[in-house]
Amino acid sequence: MMFHRKPTTFLFATLLSLSTFAATTVVIRPASAAEPTNAQEAAAKKSATEDTVDQRFAKWKASLSPEQQAWETVLEENLGGFYLPLYKKAKVAGHETAWDYVEDTPGLPRVLLIGDSISRGYTRAVRKQLAGKVNVHRAPENCGPTSNGLKKLPVWLGDGHWDVIHFNFGIHDRKTPLDVYEQRLEELVKRLKATGATVVWASTTPIAEDYHGGSNADLVNRNEVAARVMQRHAVATDDLYNWILPDLAKYQNPHDVHFGGPGYDRLGEQVARSIEAALAEKKSDKPPRE
Repeated sequence: MMFHRKPTTFLFATLLSLSTFAATTVVIRPASAAEPTNAQEAAAKKSATEDTVDQRFAKWKASLSPEQQAWETVLEENLGGFYLPLYKKAKVAGHETAWDYVEDTPGLPRVLLIGDSISRGYTRAVRKQLAGKVNVHRAPENCGPTSNGLKKLPVWLGDGHWDVIHFNFGIHDRKTPLDVYEQRLEELVKRLKATGATVVWASTTPIAEDYHGGSNADLVNRNEVAARVMQRHAVATDDLYNWILPDLAKYQNPHDVHFGGPGYDRLGEQVARSIEAALAEKKSDKPPRE
């Protein structure tokens, strides 16, 4: 005996089967034309982007005064492969940076900040704190370790007069032997003081204990060495280490040496105070004019 399936039943089963198939079928869409399809294409796209930034930066630079163009050239020669592209992108986008050209306000003291990425991080906060009172400049690179300081100091000092030089070397020296670190600091302090500026040493800020690149004990040891050097040369210390330590968990990025914006603002407050104190002392020590 044969059984004939009703047309409506057959149609329902067919639709159900097609629905199930559609639900389980993966629809393959063509890759977006904006996404690189291989490493070579990705590299070409990146290169094209960088070329565009370089062209826009060159055009912007050409519009500047000769003095500012000279400063931009110094930056191009010293910022290096990591910071220079970031700086160029920031400038063509119209953003403010720590390395911006500073046009001195006549009659105000000139201050130079020397240091690594921590110093770069608080530069703008210091400028904000001392706006209208001090011309705050910074060295044209991430200054790195003491070995780089000995090599590049003439570039950083330039040919201008400095009233105060606020400096630090430490995080990049955490594996430098202590005796070598001490010898280099000795030489750096002598060179800095020879400029006639009041010199202020900034103790190195802490690093997270779980930071992959070293131990905080490394920095404590180097701060102790630096304290001896500064005492021998009568150089004031801006103790940024103990200033930020109580609030380190609040301000420092996790597992890192760096800080967020509020942390750099906090450090900038203390740096600005130390600079004002140095300027006040310099003024009080100045012999009266006849």
